Amino acid sequence: MKKHVTIEELYRLFINCNQKITTDTRKLEQGAIFFALKGDNFDANTFAQQAVDAGCAYSIVDSETVSNETTILLVNDVLETLQQLAKHHRQQLKFPVIGITGSNGKTTNKELIHAVLSKKYNTYATKGNLNNHIGVPLTLLALTNEHEMAIVEMGANHQGEIAMLSDLSDPDYGMITNIGKAHLEGFGGLEGVKKGKSELYKHIKQKKGKIFINGNDSVLTELSNDLDKIFYGENSNFDVHGTLFLNSEFVEFKWNIKSESLDNQPLVKTHMFGQYNFINLLCAACIGNYFGVKETDINDALASYMPEMNRSQVKKTESNTLILDAYNANPSSMSLAIDNFNKQVFENKIVILGDMLELGEYSEQEHEKIIKQIENCTFKTVVFVGVQFFKLKDRFNHYYFYENIEDFKKDDTTNRITGSNILIKGSRGIQLEKIVNIL
Repeated sequence: MKKHVTIEELYRLFINCNQKITTDTRKLEQGAIFFALKGDNFDANTFAQQAVDAGCAYSIVDSETVSNETTILLVNDVLETLQQLAKHHRQQLKFPVIGITGSNGKTTNKELIHAVLSKKYNTYATKGNLNNHIGVPLTLLALTNEHEMAIVEMGANHQGEIAMLSDLSDPDYGMITNIGKAHLEGFGGLEGVKKGKSELYKHIKQKKGKIFINGNDSVLTELSNDLDKIFYGENSNFDVHGTLFLNSEFVEFKWNIKSESLDNQPLVKTHMFGQYNFINLLCAACIGNYFGVKETDINDALASYMPEMNRSQVKKTESNTLILDAYNANPSSMSLAIDNFNKQVFENKIVILGDMLELGEYSEQEHEKIIKQIENCTFKTVVFVGVQFFKLKDRFNHYYFYENIEDFKKDDTTNRITGSNILIKGSRGIQLEKIVNIL
């Protein structure tokens, strides 16, 4: 039987390789350690030798047939080893780690907090959307002793996942953005979402850490009864409080510390669309204030932040103005986006909405609720894209329905829109971003 490498031995190799890790044969790096992960349709053990031949120092495998005990090292389970290596590395780090989860707005909050904290600290935050059982370990393994703060985003689609990710990342501080109707299929309903997301709070309590909490959110307040809390929200008694100003389609707000007046505070004008982003901005101000970032630096970071990755982006084309929020969608975020867009004083308002995925048995009723919400709005044209919405077309035949994005693109009656303000919202799998170039 071949020798299995231990976590301690692997950690020494990891340090000697300057912490270079890869899991993708398309992104091999000289001197890196290649982890041969398995997927539903692939087994990277078969690429172990190729990775070494391409310049990787080592490949980590869980198949005895390919290991050689020199450059291709054997472990029981590659994924579990990657996770345990990340946990071991996290235990060596001495700077604060902030863990973020929630149903909506995780990535937006992470990016805003990162922008603020980077004004004072060498801050590392989860890249893109690497927030799952593979992404979180890769995030942790990217941390070095040169960093002074870390922000780890944690996503989940079933109970127990946040607990596992919290165990790996061991955050000192935590923040749940909200509890909403996301991944209902995996969580088993809204109560399951609540239980799953609050696993972060349980970890913070055990560690005797602190949480940052929207004090106006009754669900989060109830879940955090016995935790050490730093409050933000619209109440002047909160640690950081603020108010939203409805001067433009972009979020403008003022904030101050507990019991201090907002009257003489500067108005922070942002590039973020959607009133729902006010609380995200206020959260970043609260966390920055707690960690001693100067008020002027906080305001500058929030005012200069530019949304990207199809999240609350405003794009002006030759023909229209687009509010592009097509990275993800669930019933909670969809309803908020529709309500916010309906309140905007725009001419020729059009909505193009894509299916909300991973809702399981709740899918039909939640898609129908969205259409009924639309019934009470004042939109010039309404377009629905995706199989789930399409199932309801006979009951709401005064709207446009398409089974997929390609069918929409082929229809000249709806895709040749001009002079309009268009909200584009849907789950990533519907690929609504593909219509930007025809609008």
